[in-house]
Amino acid sequence: MSTEAPEAAPPQPAGDSEGGERPESAAGAEETAEAGDEQVQDAWAARRDLADHTPRSMRFGARTRFDGGQVDGDNHGITAGQIVGDVTIGGKTEVHYQFGTSTHSAGEVPEATLERLASHFVADRPAFEALAESLRTKRVLVLSGAHFSGRRTAALMLLHQLGVSPVRALDRSVHPSELARQLGAGGHLVCDLITGQDRPLREADLLAARDKLAEQDAAYLVITVDPRAALEDIEVVEWQPPSPAHVLEAHLRTLVPADDVPALLALPAVKEFLGRGHQLREAAAYARELARYATGQAQGRDIERFSLAALESQVQEWFEQAEASLHLRDKSFLVALAAFDGGPYALTAELSDLLYGFLQKTENPHLPPTVPVFGTHIGKRLQLARAERYREDEHTEWGPVPQWMAAFQDERAPLVLLREVWTGHPSARPALVAWLRRLATDGRPFVRTRAAATVAVLAYTDLPSAMALVIGPWAASNRFLPRQSAAFSLTLAHDLGTPHVPRIIDSWCTGDDWRLSWVAIRAHGLIGPERPAQALAALRAAARRQAGYEEPHEILLEELAASVQLLILSTGGHTALAELVRTLRDDRAVFDLAVNGFLGACLHTGNDEPYGRPLVLDLFARARQEQDAAAAHIAELWRAALGDLGHTEPALEVLRNWVLTADRDQATEWALAALLPALVTTAPELARLDHLLRTMPGEDGAPPPPAAGRLLTVLPRA
Repeated sequence: MSTEAPEAAPPQPAGDSEGGERPESAAGAEETAEAGDEQVQDAWAARRDLADHTPRSMRFGARTRFDGGQVDGDNHGITAGQIVGDVTIGGKTEVHYQFGTSTHSAGEVPEATLERLASHFVADRPAFEALAESLRTKRVLVLSGAHFSGRRTAALMLLHQLGVSPVRALDRSVHPSELARQLGAGGHLVCDLITGQDRPLREADLLAARDKLAEQDAAYLVITVDPRAALEDIEVVEWQPPSPAHVLEAHLRTLVPADDVPALLALPAVKEFLGRGHQLREAAAYARELARYATGQAQGRDIERFSLAALESQVQEWFEQAEASLHLRDKSFLVALAAFDGGPYALTAELSDLLYGFLQKTENPHLPPTVPVFGTHIGKRLQLARAERYREDEHTEWGPVPQWMAAFQDERAPLVLLREVWTGHPSARPALVAWLRRLATDGRPFVRTRAAATVAVLAYTDLPSAMALVIGPWAASNRFLPRQSAAFSLTLAHDLGTPHVPRIIDSWCTGDDWRLSWVAIRAHGLIGPERPAQALAALRAAARRQAGYEEPHEILLEELAASVQLLILSTGGHTALAELVRTLRDDRAVFDLAVNGFLGACLHTGNDEPYGRPLVLDLFARARQEQDAAAAHIAELWRAALGDLGHTEPALEVLRNWVLTADRDQATEWALAALLPALVTTAPELARLDHLLRTMPGEDGAPPPPAAGRLLTVLPRA
């Protein structure tokens, strides 16, 4: 860990890292002061955070590409590029579906509508019969269930089961105390009765309704409510909906010949749809699309895209709803859940309220934001979001910690939702940007990584805006954490398939602003495994540029070596080693870059254990066994490091550590025994290693390690 020295900041736009307005000079002074106190995370630890905390829909390190193909990664048959781009982005084909109709219209329900619903209605028959009998006896039934769980259809079918006519839908805005006045003969339905703390549905209201209905021979009332309804002393029946598979099959049987149904249900696209946990209304709409497919009116791609289109429609619906239907705080939670999908619920809720405050400020900048402290029900909030809570370990710097996590049931939802908010509701951008800036400097690595991942999705959606509003200001910050967030964002944006990211970091790498150069250098180390030769070429150019200065920038020199470490220890390590050896003697700057990076890589061990097996030594052992050129490249880099006066001492110190590890681990000793002979091609090289092994002390004043004596025997003698 190192501490960055503060440097004078260039003029910055007014505003702070949290989105609040303040004088430009004050913002710059505070940022500079903070930069001097901020601890810098090394590139290896940063890469570990990126691997640990990248959301499941992006999977950093799996090399999942978004151009329609995949390499070394499983994304369940659909890439995130399709998720964010297949419906409405970038001039691609637009697919829109409307799901369901309004359930709030008042008036008589036509008999034909009831018969049509009855033709494909499915339910647990014993439970449904019990509900019908309860309604027959008590005349009033309050049915509770989630939105789009089929509760309205169930209510109509209960009335239809009792054979009452006519069936009338009452206005949902009727005051609960006025319900009895609205009732007469036949069946009555109030769907989603509007309630609140000032107008709860009380037992007295139902008793009055029951008395009014008892005046008729056959009169009944069903009221449907959602789980958040304000009720007092009311007996509520929970509606247990059928599965989407049963609804899909029932609808199909009314639309296509019975013999065609099994074949349609067996289609891979249908199985994928049913595995997504879609709502019942979406299953019903999918049945109609499958019927069109069966008659040749729709193509295979239409039924394959339907699931994603349904998800997009749901997301649009969430953010188009008025405040009375879906509160701004709930919308904030949806955005936060998209950013922290699969993360701790408590953290998501905490940071969603932070976003809620920023959004309130956007809506009314003259009023202070207020956040209710209590009153949020976890289950109801997750039900609204079509999410689930589960127990799982969270990765932390101290090890795994069990947490209650929250995640969307559909892993594609975060990408679709973030795209919708950024492109469909640009008025939310100032609050979203302020929120992300705050998250980028949070003390928790998980939060910072997810902020960067969120910005990566925004960059894929709208690169110019994301660069101007978020990534650019982060990269130009004097503070380390925003710069690291910029590097992470560019890395993950490239992983998503965002165009031009290599061009951006190549231009920044050798630019005049050291902060942009730092971001680009770290990003090259993170993206480099995919393009190691190009990454090393950019790093060499940056090293030569620094060598041309009278006083090179030490922070950049350290970061250049760190990025070389990442490349050596990545999936592109073989190519990186070959490139380092090929250009080793080009000039002094390139030599120092290669050797410093190589020695840094030699310090890393398996699982970062103090006496874990050295990763470079493991790589040498495997390459030697497979007769791969990487073994010779590692040996040559070792000889270069040991033979150069500027690097001899740190190289010998690394070898001492390896010998101490060999004293504890036999596999390390065998690998080192194979390496040491390859490091001796001249008498001075032999003398240097011989002296090291004969004179090195043990740990903490202990006698020399026995492994040193055994390793002496493998050195080639004249």
